[in-house]
Amino acid sequence: MGTEMELGLLQQLFGRGLWVAAALGDGIFLYRSWSRFVRIRAGRLWSAAMFAVLGIVSITVIWIGDPNLLYVLPVVLLAGVLCTRGSLAGRLAVAAIFFSLIMSVNATLDTYLELLTPRGMLSRALRPAVYGGVYLLVRRRLPEEPPELSFRLWRLVLVLAAMPLCALSAVVLLTSHWYRSPEVNLVGLNQGMVVLPFVLLTAVALLAAILLLADHERLERAEQLAGLREVYYQGLREQEGQVRTLRHDLRNHLTVLRGLLERGETARALGYLEQLAGSPALRGTRRLCENEAANAVLSAKAEAMERAGIAADLAVSLPAELPVEDMDLCALLGNALDNTMEGVRRAGLRGVTVRCRVDKGLLMLRVANPVGAEVRPDLTTTKADHSRHGFGIPGMREIAERYGGTLEAGVRDGRFELVVCLPVQARGA
Repeated sequence: MGTEMELGLLQQLFGRGLWVAAALGDGIFLYRSWSRFVRIRAGRLWSAAMFAVLGIVSITVIWIGDPNLLYVLPVVLLAGVLCTRGSLAGRLAVAAIFFSLIMSVNATLDTYLELLTPRGMLSRALRPAVYGGVYLLVRRRLPEEPPELSFRLWRLVLVLAAMPLCALSAVVLLTSHWYRSPEVNLVGLNQGMVVLPFVLLTAVALLAAILLLADHERLERAEQLAGLREVYYQGLREQEGQVRTLRHDLRNHLTVLRGLLERGETARALGYLEQLAGSPALRGTRRLCENEAANAVLSAKAEAMERAGIAADLAVSLPAELPVEDMDLCALLGNALDNTMEGVRRAGLRGVTVRCRVDKGLLMLRVANPVGAEVRPDLTTTKADHSRHGFGIPGMREIAERYGGTLEAGVRDGRFELVVCLPVQARGA
């Protein structure tokens, strides 16, 4: 009798130890995978909380007909939002995808292996093997840094992530205690053999799609930056041509001035000099800041504002090197100036104020313009075509949050103001 009790106790200890080992192993593989798709908040507490949630959820017993799925889902979504930073749509999408992946593996192992090992020993032992195998299989394709998607693309991924989540919920909850019967249970088991692998493959495919979309977006933004730089350098080449023309005609200009002065026509000579001084060739190269990428964007937008008759008060002081990606910096400046130009086109006043500098480890951008139309509280576009407008500020906010910064926008004293602060430290400072 004592031997049987000791054997039973050893089995219980072994089972619990197996659960703990499985939770640690699963947590490591899942945490490493999750952190490649979304940024974990700074601080050991957030990392520990995320690791603990993933480890516990990975060993949660789920089988066909188990309503525990409904109780685990909000825990995963809440942890995915609180312990990470970046786009809210992106955090929810990644959380939903990983939840579908984890629960499809758990439901498969717990439901079908339970028939072979009633105590669930095999299911517990296989969990780290499955998660570790998936991680080792894809780790070389995982990005070093979490992918960066626009607000629109993250929202699209979030909608697509609902597909495996709904399929998983339907098959797992099909035979819950509200509808339990042998016939329904058999149907659920048969459907689970098809749906659960489909959910797993769909979740993996969505993670791969995120990486592909990030590559596409990176190339698109690089192309936009190259286009802005091309506009900037075309302006430089045009100015160089004007300088060469002026230098070639300089002798003729001096001859005309000498003739006017010899005849005593001082007023005409002064007028001629003013015309020469106003020549584009004598204005010099437009240099708004030391940062080449920012200067290219600012120069192009300043030219556009001049052509539109918009008076711009620009004061920009950015160093040549910044720990901010050129594409992110250009997206912030370009979207901010595009928005303010669009705003003043509908306003009676045409003044725009732009301030941007790095001071005490902060990159600060402030853009203000008169309000000429309705500004909604949620800052969404007032245009009828929502598919083409209204994504500038959400995209800028996503960039600011990714760098641990803030974006504030709203109407103050009859002017629309947008303020962005990024905690950065200029290189070499």
